[in-house]
Amino acid sequence: MKHQDWLAGQLKDDEFAASYLTQAAQDLEPAVFTTALRHVIDARGGLAKVADAGKLSRQSLYKAFPLTGQGNPTAKTMFAALRASGLQLSFKGG
Repeated sequence: MKHQDWLAGQLKDDEFAASYLTQAAQDLEPAVFTTALRHVIDARGGLAKVADAGKLSRQSLYKAFPLTGQGNPTAKTMFAALRASGLQLSFKGG
């Protein structure tokens, strides 16, 4: 089994996906988080499904979350993509 296939399967689990995104958010490079979020989106049905569920345009999602990780999504787009993927953002003191 390829790593990408294994990861896609694991990212369907809410707890695993939340942990995956939390770890990616710890990196100071924004592309790490946007790439991780793209992995979650792909594992949960892809950009088209998330666009429909989040009432977002597919074109804006493809620009915000390109496969290269070099997108620059707005907060609105990122939060909508998270919600449409069945996840929510939370913070905790360190």
